[in-house]
Amino acid sequence: MSMILNFTKMQGLGNDYVYVDCSKKSPAEIKAIASLAHRISNRHFGIGSDGLILICESQVADFKMIMYNSDGTQAEICGNGIRCVGKFVFDKKLTQKKNIKIETLAGVKELTLFEDRKGQIQEVRVNMGVPIFEADKIPVISKSKIVNNLLLTAEDKKFNFTCLSMGNPHAVTFINNLDDFDIEKYGKPLEKDSHFPQKANIEFVEIIDETTLKMRVWERGSGETLACGTGASAVCVAATINGYCPQNEIITIKLLGGDLKIKWDNEVFMTGPATTVFEGEIQI
Repeated sequence: MSMILNFTKMQGLGNDYVYVDCSKKSPAEIKAIASLAHRISNRHFGIGSDGLILICESQVADFKMIMYNSDGTQAEICGNGIRCVGKFVFDKKLTQKKNIKIETLAGVKELTLFEDRKGQIQEVRVNMGVPIFEADKIPVISKSKIVNNLLLTAEDKKFNFTCLSMGNPHAVTFINNLDDFDIEKYGKPLEKDSHFPQKANIEFVEIIDETTLKMRVWERGSGETLACGTGASAVCVAATINGYCPQNEIITIKLLGGDLKIKWDNEVFMTGPATTVFEGEIQI
């Protein structure tokens, strides 16, 4: 039996998701969520998105975020996605608070919502937490406990990776001439490299100066996206521990969809926009 599903399409720097309010109902009412995420994410035959995010009740925070990639796999967290969750719950009057906590599979994250002169939420800061460097917790298969020099080969190139987790696994490498880089050719096999038992998000980074980095990302389960908040956070941390950027300063991360501001001082703080694109309904 089919049902009508109300949704909101939102994006943070072009990293777009379909959002569904499940705060007053069980996600179990939506049948076959993984296959639904895959279907509605299709940009030709569906709504079109990088995935699906359900906003649910939480026993430990203000709300719970459940997310699926465009291929139907479940993910722990999305930095751009969680900023939009903050805007969603405020705009929909599910809360009046501007400091809220969101439960994710990567733990509870604290958000600060910023209003513009018209009282609209346009920007959100997220405490992304403390980076995880232990190989078994990322996870990445390595003889070293801390993985800052993982040499991998993809196609005809070798890459040196710094690996860490921001609640999901990331592998960061620094290259030159990012604009002409064939990210699909190299990102696709690296995502599924045998060193990453749960696959990994692969970030390719060009150093502009000590407070400005340019990155492109091949996201686990989604391919190249216009932005990745956890990826930008990982890139700031990796650039700092490799001596490219100072710690405890705001670093501008330039992505295809725009800029994010990241600051790492034990915990990582990410600040960026959150935008509603449109609302609608779909028969499922």
